[in-house]
Amino acid sequence: MRRKLLGGLTLNVILLGLTSFLTDVSTEMILAILPFYATEVLGIQMEALGFIEGAAETVASLLKGVSGKISDKFMRRKPFAILGYGISAFTKPLFGITSTWHHILTVRIADRIGKGIRTAPRDALLASSIEPSLRGRAFGLHRMMDTLGAITGPLISLVMLTYGFSYRTIFFLTIIPGLLAILFLVPVREA
Repeated sequence: MRRKLLGGLTLNVILLGLTSFLTDVSTEMILAILPFYATEVLGIQMEALGFIEGAAETVASLLKGVSGKISDKFMRRKPFAILGYGISAFTKPLFGITSTWHHILTVRIADRIGKGIRTAPRDALLASSIEPSLRGRAFGLHRMMDTLGAITGPLISLVMLTYGFSYRTIFFLTIIPGLLAILFLVPVREA
């Protein structure tokens, strides 16, 4: 029997929400400043940034279907979720050592590979962690936490820039919310 907590939601739902919050904090800390870093520090043209983002999101989209199918085949979602979140957490700080648009492309694609691997298995974990009558509430909480992370990340970067942190330092520090996200994912149980 699943222990219900907040509004009938399970611990898994809350932990997955916290994982998404922290991952989005990490991601948006980068995305808020990456165009400025790329153009001002590295001298990259804006067109290259558009290509980078398009390529990275294409990779993520293609992998979502593949990872979902594989996690269904093995009937294991958590290992794929941990792998995907781990790839993202450990690749994001690498923006701090980039020096060309090729490097940014490589790191951005690696990060989106993590997203592509984790998304479908994470959603399956979320759906299986709650009774059907509460799935809307569970996914609503999850999206809310994700959005709060997307708001919080840029604010953190702005505050850090105001206090004199360099772009590179901010990139390196994204490892902190990334690792915390994984820590919240570890106690999640397969249903």
